[in-house]
Amino acid sequence: MQWKTNKLIDLRNQYAEELIPVYGKREADAMMSILIERFFQFSKANLAINRDHRLSESEILRLHFAVKDLKNHKPIQYILKYVDFLNTRIMVDESVLIPRPETEELIQLIINREKENEGLRILDIGTGSGCIAISLAKNLNHADVTGIDISANALKIASKNIFVNEVMVHFTEFDILDPHDGNDLGQFDVIVSNPPYVMQADKTLMQENVLKHEPHEALFVPADDPLLFYNAILYYAGEHLVNGGRIYFEINEGFGKEVSGLLENSNYHTVELIKDIHGKERFVSGRKR
Repeated sequence: MQWKTNKLIDLRNQYAEELIPVYGKREADAMMSILIERFFQFSKANLAINRDHRLSESEILRLHFAVKDLKNHKPIQYILKYVDFLNTRIMVDESVLIPRPETEELIQLIINREKENEGLRILDIGTGSGCIAISLAKNLNHADVTGIDISANALKIASKNIFVNEVMVHFTEFDILDPHDGNDLGQFDVIVSNPPYVMQADKTLMQENVLKHEPHEALFVPADDPLLFYNAILYYAGEHLVNGGRIYFEINEGFGKEVSGLLENSNYHTVELIKDIHGKERFVSGRKR
């Protein structure tokens, strides 16, 4: 494979032009800046100063195949194989969802409310990459955190993230939709979940990079049962959340009142429907009587 030049700045501009038809100029430029900084440790400012820096053929190929993946709508987080999330670095691949900013908000909400309580037993249901469980373990004093997921491949990634972030979290394979799974995890002071909540009917509204690459079982719920996971989690919490314990959910913005109603009808008080920074009803919490 031949290139007209091996100067990094020229290659950057060439590949940015190739990405513009897919992403637009601003996003294409941002993606190239991210790739070059992560792959070669050149910030945009450093590259402007070192305009004659050249790449080896193997380095050019690394950049080339990353751009090829981007043109095929592969999320840049999967190309880099990690995402910075709160004060953690979370490894990701296509077996797990890419952690979202709204989930950072959920974690910060929990930290703010629970930071004075030491030694909490916390259960993260549908842990995926482990981003919620690991962030809570890092930020709450002596918390004993468990994460469960139906996907063995997701749990492999979550287990790698324990070592990357030097925390202790217990991960186990468990199907929350099967109350007779047999995995008795004991009692918890806090249960948190960001379960699948996107309606199957909303697929047409989603970006191609999500639909083509992120795991559908972690995203979508049947149109005829949009509260499937919330009902299952509350059923499990009936036996495994201590009286006085608190539950936290991330939700579909269109079902805030419905999820709040589930809690109110399931022996929870001080139920709150909380908006994210964009003003969308995104979180529900309540305390078990």
